[in-house]
Amino acid sequence: MDDTDRPLSSGAADALRGRWYDCLVGARGGDEGPDPLPYADNLLARWAEPQRRYHTTAHLTAVLDHVDTLAGHAADADAVRLAAWFHDAVYRPDRSENEERSAVLAERALPEAGVPDAVTAEVARLVRLTVSHDPADGDTNGEALCDADLAILAAPPKEYAEYAARVREEYGFVPGEAFREGRAAVLRQLLELPRLFRTPYGAAEWEARARHNLSTELELLTR
Repeated sequence: MDDTDRPLSSGAADALRGRWYDCLVGARGGDEGPDPLPYADNLLARWAEPQRRYHTTAHLTAVLDHVDTLAGHAADADAVRLAAWFHDAVYRPDRSENEERSAVLAERALPEAGVPDAVTAEVARLVRLTVSHDPADGDTNGEALCDADLAILAAPPKEYAEYAARVREEYGFVPGEAFREGRAAVLRQLLELPRLFRTPYGAAEWEARARHNLSTELELLTR
């Protein structure tokens, strides 16, 4: 059993609840409003669903950590953090509408939690952006979220191999040859992009290593 198989420890869960509390209170401009913690618990339960192998609370934590690294690039870092919480809150590997359903969940939950309409709309927009990971130039919130979500591509080789294995497990219902063809197509599409990362930090720190990882995985899949 590795770390992604273990239930979230009470300390880790409390740390994530604290991070949720801080970004929600920041997004709504103060402590006035409904208790943030029931919303955190609902989201944490979603992120711990049994069909998840990669899109787990470990992934959520990693994306939040990367958002913290890139926060200075974002126009509204709290909105980006909320979008990180919601971006895979609805996740079924056999369905294609996960991002849309996750955005709708944000549109329903955040106003109830006291978040202003404009911030809610921005969070939902950012969640929908993770379908393409293609923010417009100057969309600093979108650039920060998409780079944070894709940062796993620049992980050290062992961690990247574990990520790739987890993705395969999530798609265990797909026959081997079909998965290899589909995954290879995704890797080629990523490698054909002029740039994977849009923030200055991502471009400098993650781009080259991510391309090496993607190329290595593609070679292993197609040899």
